[in-house]
Amino acid sequence: MAGPAVSAADGNCEEACSQADGYTSEQLLIDSRKLCMGVGTPKEEHMKKRLLTLGLAAFAAVSMSVCAGAEENGELVLFTWEGMFPQEVLDTFTEQTGVKVIYSNFDTDETMLEKLAQADGGDYDVVIADDYIIEQAVSAGLVSEIDKEIVTNFGNINPLYQGQFYDPEDKYTVPYGAGIPLIVYDPELVDFEIKGYQDLWNPELEDSIAITANYRVINGITLLSMGKSMNEEDVSVIEEAGQKLQELAPNIRMIQDDNTQNALLNGEASVAFLYTSQVTTVLAENPDLKVVYPEEGLGFGIMGAFVPSQAPNAEAANKFLNYILEPEVAKQCMEFIGYYNTTGAADDIVDPSLVVPDSVSKGEIIQNVSAEADEAYNKNWTEFKAACGE
Repeated sequence: MAGPAVSAADGNCEEACSQADGYTSEQLLIDSRKLCMGVGTPKEEHMKKRLLTLGLAAFAAVSMSVCAGAEENGELVLFTWEGMFPQEVLDTFTEQTGVKVIYSNFDTDETMLEKLAQADGGDYDVVIADDYIIEQAVSAGLVSEIDKEIVTNFGNINPLYQGQFYDPEDKYTVPYGAGIPLIVYDPELVDFEIKGYQDLWNPELEDSIAITANYRVINGITLLSMGKSMNEEDVSVIEEAGQKLQELAPNIRMIQDDNTQNALLNGEASVAFLYTSQVTTVLAENPDLKVVYPEEGLGFGIMGAFVPSQAPNAEAANKFLNYILEPEVAKQCMEFIGYYNTTGAADDIVDPSLVVPDSVSKGEIIQNVSAEADEAYNKNWTEFKAACGE
C-alpha cells in the first residue's frame, strides 16, 4: 500500500523527533503502522516517553493518518480468468489510487459462480465473467448495482454491447471485450464479394469453406440468414434451418474448432468462419485477407465486469470499473487479450482489427433455450455433420 501524504502536523513531529536520540520521522511512521495493527516494537516504550514531552498531538495526527490510509485504500481482489490484464494496467491503478490489486483466477464460469455463492457475494471486489453466467449471478442476488456517481465513464461504452439479456437495464455490468465469430476470406481465391452469411451458400464456394464446430453458433448463423433469431424456440423453424444446413454441406471443406484459421493460411480453404482469437491470428499472418461483418447482424458473446453484492471494497471496485473504461486503458486491455473493443470512446486509438465498424448496429447473443428446442438444434447438427462426411 502506498504511504499517506505527510501533513503539517507530520512536519512538526519530524522536527521534534530529529532531536530525540535519532528517532526519525521515518521510524515513527513505520512504528505507527505497527501500532495501529497491534504490533509492538523494541522502541515502543522509548517512543511513548519521548512523545509525552515532544507533543502527543503530533504523533496522534501521524498515527491516525496512517491507519485511515490503510482503511481507505486497502486492497482490491480481482476475480477472473488468468491473463486478462496487462500488469502495467494493474500497476497504474495502484499508483493512482493506492489500492493494491490482488489477482485471483478461476478456470470456468461455473467455478466462479460456485465460489461467489459460497462467499455470499463477498470475498471478491470485481469479477469478470461471461454473459450467461452473469445472468445467473444477478438472479441469485450476488451482484450489486454500479455506482454511476463513481463510474462517470459509463457513457464511453459502445451501445451495441448494452441492454443485453443478462443486464437489460445496464445496472450491473461494464462490458470487457466481446467475442465475435466472423467470416474471413481470401479475395485472391474468391471471385465475388462476400457480404453476409447467405453468401456462404453460393455454389462457387463448393468444398472451400472451413467452419468452427459450435452447434448453436452454426445453427444460429443459418437462422440469421433466414431472418430469424439465433435463439429460435419454434421447433418447426429450427427444422427449416436444419434443411437449409443440409444445402450448405457441399461447400464445407472442414469442421474444426482448433486452429481453423490454418486452412486459410495454407490454402486448403478460401473462406472460413472463425472465432475471435482465430480472426486476430490469421490477420496478423496475412493482413490481405478480408473480414466480413455480416449484413444479417452479428452473433457475439460478451465478457462483463461487475461488483459482487458484498464486495469488501466496493468503492475501490467502482473506481476500477471507471478506470478500465478510460480510452487509453481500454486500448491496452483489448490489444492484450485480443477481443473486440467494447469501449466506444477507444475506437479511434485501438487496433482497427478489434473495432466493429459503425455501420454494424445489429447483434445477438446465444442464450439458453428450452430442452425441446435444444434437442432440435442437436439433431440439425448431427445430420449436417453426416452430410459433410464428418
